[in-house]
Amino acid sequence: MRYQDLNSRLVAHINTLRFVIAGLMVLLLLLGYAWHAARSDIRIHIPPDLRSGAVVKADDIAPAHVYAFAAYIFQQLNHWDRDGETDYGQQIFRMAAYLTPDFREYLSNDLAIRGKHGELSGRVRSIQPVAGRGFEERRVELVDPHTWLVWLDFTIQETVRGMDVKQVHVRYPLTVVSYDIDPELNPWGLALSGFAGDGPKRIEVLDTSEAARE
Repeated sequence: MRYQDLNSRLVAHINTLRFVIAGLMVLLLLLGYAWHAARSDIRIHIPPDLRSGAVVKADDIAPAHVYAFAAYIFQQLNHWDRDGETDYGQQIFRMAAYLTPDFREYLSNDLAIRGKHGELSGRVRSIQPVAGRGFEERRVELVDPHTWLVWLDFTIQETVRGMDVKQVHVRYPLTVVSYDIDPELNPWGLALSGFAGDGPKRIEVLDTSEAARE
């Protein structure tokens, strides 16, 4: 009887160890899957002012980042340093990863229409923010967790074969969206989606002091 009791306890202990080993194997498999499925890259948007420190989360996009993205990409699209007939199309192609398909199509159609009417030949264009009208919180509106509306006030300067033909101030209401794309192509994870509302409109700027008070 003593032998049978000892043998039963040994058998029970061995079965317990088997269950523990099986559980550890399952846990290892789950950990291996989680490691394999874990993201190898994350986007961290660093605030422009770190004097007082900051707490950031992965993919947490602040208004300043959205504004900076919209301003930079839009300036690149409108930078024609030699001839708009070729530069405009090249800039659309170069910035393609930062544009939604619909906005790329809109710009391509705009390129075709302007080219057909002879508006781009020999045209050089540059745009820059209106003095005193850079980033402010009110210039970025959160539409939903993945969509923003950004207002850019830019000065457009154009010349045709060396002659000044345009210098105007324009307000561009641009829609920016989260864009899930290869980070090698688009490290921002954002894209311009098009013009909002009634689109761009001309504005009057009397002086920089007034712009700063607006």
